Amino acid sequence: MTQSFKTAVVIWSHGSRDPEWKENIESMAQRMRQASPQTIVTCAYLELCPPDLVQAVAPLVVKGVRQIRLVPLFFGMGKHIRNDLPERVNLLRQAYPDLAVELLKPAGDHPGVQDAVVRYALESLA
Repeated sequence: MTQSFKTAVVIWSHGSRDPEWKENIESMAQRMRQASPQTIVTCAYLELCPPDLVQAVAPLVVKGVRQIRLVPLFFGMGKHIRNDLPERVNLLRQAYPDLAVELLKPAGDHPGVQDAVVRYALESLA
């Protein structure tokens, strides 16, 4: 019997043709899994490498996921967030109309992420 999960986290980032580019994104997902073993965490990419958002969510739905928290790993409010993300979310909702999608703000808008970048930039200056 397939275990049923209520919510999964999907990290959504840009993507690259360079296979090494997504190592840090996948590492972040693995760290989330370790921090919350009961949570399914996966990655999806806008372009240039698989999986796209719909492809990443397909196996989650099969596992019984009924809601996803979509985490846009972007730092600015550019075209990808204003235009591409809503288009991808609409495609996702068309593919899985019963799936609830909780869209978080871009990571760069979160004060905790901003604080982490400030600490990172200044840590060697102290």
